Amino acid sequence: MRHGFVKVAAITPNIKVADCEYNVNEIIHQIEEAKQKGAKVIVCPELCITGYTCEDLFLQNTLLNGALDGLNKLIDYSKDIDALIAVGLPFLKDGKLFNVAVVLYQGELLGMVPKRNIPNYSEFYEARYFGNGNDIVEHVTINHKKVPFGSNLIFCHREIPYLKVGIEICEDLWVPQPPSGGLCQAGATVILNLSASNETTGKDIYRKTLVSNQSARLVCGYLYSSAGEGESTTDLVFSGHNMIAENGTVIAESERFVNGVIVSEVDLEKIISERRRISTYLVEEKKDYTYLEYGEYATENNSNYDTTLSLTRFIDKSPFVPTKKEEREKRCDEIIHMQALGLKKRLQHTGSKSVVLGISGGLDSTLALLVTRRAFDMLELDPKGIVAVTMPCFGTTDRTYQNAILLVQELSATLREIRINEAVELHFRDIGHDINKHDVTFENGQARERTQVLMDIANQVNGFVVGTGDMSELALGWATYNGDHMSMYGVNSSVPKTLVRYLVSYFAEEAKSDTLRNVLKDVLDTPVSPELLPPKDGEIVQKTEDVVGPYELHDFFLYYVLRFGFTPSKIYRLAVYAFKDDYTKETIYRWLTIFYRRYFQQQYKRSCLPDGPKVGSVAVSPRGDLRMPSDASVSLWMKDLESIQDN
Repeated sequence: MRHGFVKVAAITPNIKVADCEYNVNEIIHQIEEAKQKGAKVIVCPELCITGYTCEDLFLQNTLLNGALDGLNKLIDYSKDIDALIAVGLPFLKDGKLFNVAVVLYQGELLGMVPKRNIPNYSEFYEARYFGNGNDIVEHVTINHKKVPFGSNLIFCHREIPYLKVGIEICEDLWVPQPPSGGLCQAGATVILNLSASNETTGKDIYRKTLVSNQSARLVCGYLYSSAGEGESTTDLVFSGHNMIAENGTVIAESERFVNGVIVSEVDLEKIISERRRISTYLVEEKKDYTYLEYGEYATENNSNYDTTLSLTRFIDKSPFVPTKKEEREKRCDEIIHMQALGLKKRLQHTGSKSVVLGISGGLDSTLALLVTRRAFDMLELDPKGIVAVTMPCFGTTDRTYQNAILLVQELSATLREIRINEAVELHFRDIGHDINKHDVTFENGQARERTQVLMDIANQVNGFVVGTGDMSELALGWATYNGDHMSMYGVNSSVPKTLVRYLVSYFAEEAKSDTLRNVLKDVLDTPVSPELLPPKDGEIVQKTEDVVGPYELHDFFLYYVLRFGFTPSKIYRLAVYAFKDDYTKETIYRWLTIFYRRYFQQQYKRSCLPDGPKVGSVAVSPRGDLRMPSDASVSLWMKDLESIQDN
């Protein structure tokens, strides 16, 4: 287990109803497959040693004895399996039959977990055979050994941090208060569900929603294994619908009506990070739960940390942007509406009917102008109150200049053009700066002049300045302090650059005017640039991503830094995996190093940000998500990055 990842598996073996010997052999066959794929936790379906659909055969001693024989064979087989295995069977205790999950590890029966909630409605009539399990942990004797028996068991690996496993069985998930809630509050990070959920039309959607929602509510890994083909079809059909979920996302799912094995990696560090972040998520060891340790302590010759563990799960290259088009469109509309609502409230509060913003023909200012027009429409204000100022200077190209003008005209805003060349040249003379020296003073002098113009025009029109900078720029400090860094309200302040592009694209698709649509498409095709250096042959020479790095990488880094607090080495590993077809390891390492240096060095800019609405899961506002010292040292993070090269 490296970087918190642990391989897990959910299996559905082929079975024959009531043929325990056949079933155990098939279970072993699939456990072997999961073992070969590196699984350290394996869950099988409910009652799979006998089959779920045995009906009144559950009342036959021959079947129950066969189930125990099968269990003993599995115990013996598991001696060489370095994985926690949960298998379902019927078990007779004190004259009453229980539907239980037995938990095995390397030849040891660690415990037995009975099903708490026994369904007895519609097609289910389990109460005919089984009693309700109890949360009070008792002991039963199997093979002359006392074994814990009860639903409040948590199985804790001695040497793998955070791997604490709780169990519930099928119907336990479908009730108002599933046992998994208490198990996770008592420390469990992974829940196994042994199920035999029959299939009816549409039930798979509801089942998947239950599993994903429970993993979200409990901030846990959730492994769901269900009975499949081989169960009796006298009245029902079973589909073997297996799922592995984590923190609300189904990261692996089987094809229905096909028995087999699914394997993925649950990120225990991610689970713990999220629980740590949520102050209302309280976890504590509880007296009414029994914690059972398993696994060996690591030695020099035996390490439980699998440094060769390969990732198979999907890692999204654009974590801020939904992958599916329909979800992306819904998210874009929602975010734009939130941005506009934030600005609408500020307009109402100040009583302003005018705003001022700089329009450059670039992505950020385009989005800010579009959002501002949406806010004005909400308030039924005259769009002429939107004063869009274009301020050409040394680096402005005709392409961005023309796009800015067309955009303002299409949105019926007020266009003001103020060329700042002379003002900047005078300022450089005043401070004794050589205009031919294209350094940071040359660049920032233009940015600050533009901000001064905007602020003064806002006074003229009795309005306020709308900021256009995005969250990616703020994270990297790619903004001029007290220049484009400053405004009265920053509508894009929590929108990362990768998402800005999709939001502008969404506006383009929704545009009613061909001219507006074409302008927006050309803005999308224009290289990202502050245009502070003179162009060459009319083309942009100062491309932001050539200087600070690709925004798709920086947004990826930012997401895992802010959302989960992952180490640089883990983020590097995830990036290498996600971008394996796009960037070399050396390229990713270079930009990740630059990201951390800039992220720490530039906090002072984020510490005094203007107001702006939070629209996603993270933001960099000093009043909300990111309260970070401006003089914090980056040494520990650099040391972790250096360890990557050492390995």
